[in-house]
This record gives sequence, structure tokens and C-alpha cells, in this order.
Amino acid sequence: MTVIPQPHQTATAVKKAREPLLHNAIGREVRAFRTRHGMKVSDLAAATNLSVGMLSKIENGGISPSLTTLQAISRGLAVPITWLVSRFEAERTAVFVRAGGHNASASQRHKHLGHGDINAGGLQIEPCLITLTRCTDVFPAVSSQGMVFLYMLQGEFAYRHGDSLYRITPGDSLFFDAATQHGVDELTELPIRCLSIMTCGQGR
Repeated sequence: MTVIPQPHQTATAVKKAREPLLHNAIGREVRAFRTRHGMKVSDLAAATNLSVGMLSKIENGGISPSLTTLQAISRGLAVPITWLVSRFEAERTAVFVRAGGHNASASQRHKHLGHGDINAGGLQIEPCLITLTRCTDVFPAVSSQGMVFLYMLQGEFAYRHGDSLYRITPGDSLFFDAATQHGVDELTELPIRCLSIMTCGQGR
């Protein structure tokens, strides 16, 4: 169940709405590991010095176990404590792009393979499949924050990064800091298909 905040809801209200989900997630994991080990609730109670009643409430999501209680349960189940809370995580999103989707002209296509918001670590990744079919396409040098990874699938071009020029053929890759001016210097062999992956931080 995903909690969708309404316009009138405060951050505190949303937090309170999510809290029971943590109880339920921990309870499900405790029950799952106990069952997997072939243990009864009474067996786990004996291994943890906790009461059967308390363990039953934890498994049913009725109470929120303290850190000390979780440590006792993790030792009784012989699993890391992080495994008991691993199902309760911040929501993550996935991007699915169907074949054929692209931003294109007749000679140049930039098919975005996925694009998402900055993740919890402050990183954003933008993968793109670039297809070039006309030698008159122009590529001015650009610069930006982040890093760029290029992998040539088909064709050949000369790629400039600062004062360096790289001739890239199928199977070659180039990884560089995007803060230095970079761009295609010469289209040597067409058509060209190149995988581009750009990463940028929160300060972009």
C-alpha cells in the first residue's frame, strides 16, 4: 500500500500514516524467518527470552519492537538485524522505455533509455542511445557537471575532450568528466550508434 499525500496533509500526517507499515514489515519478516527455520513462536521465545505474547504482537504488526528487542530476535533467528527491516525502504521508481521510442529527426535520434529523479544518494543517471546517419550533423562542444560514459556500437567518430582527440570504433568506450568541453569532432563512418550514459549530482 502506497500512501499518497493529499494537498491538505502535513508532513507529520504522512509520516504517521507510514509508521504502521514499518510494524507490519518487521512482523512479516520475523514470521517468515521463524517459519523458514521451522520454529514455533514458543521456540523463538525461548531463544530470545521474550514472551510468546510479545512475539505474537510483533509478528502481527501490533507493536513496534525496540532496537534491543530486534537485536534479540535477530540473534534468535540467526539473521542480521538489517534483514528484519529490509522490506521497509523508501519508495524507488523504475523507468520502462518501449522499443521505438525516441526524440528524432530523419538523420539523428536520441532515444532516452530511462530518466529518473535524483536518488537518495544524490545521483541522477541519464542513459541514451544516439543514432547518426548524416555527415552534415553539427555538434558544438558542450560542458556540464557530472561524468559521461560513451560506448560505440556501430560506426566511427572522432570525439574531442578538451585538447585530446579520440577515434572511437565499435567496442571502444570513453569515460570522462563532463565539466571539460567535449563533443563529436568528426563523423568518420556512418551510420553511428553509440550508447551514452551521463551522471550528474544534486548540484547540477
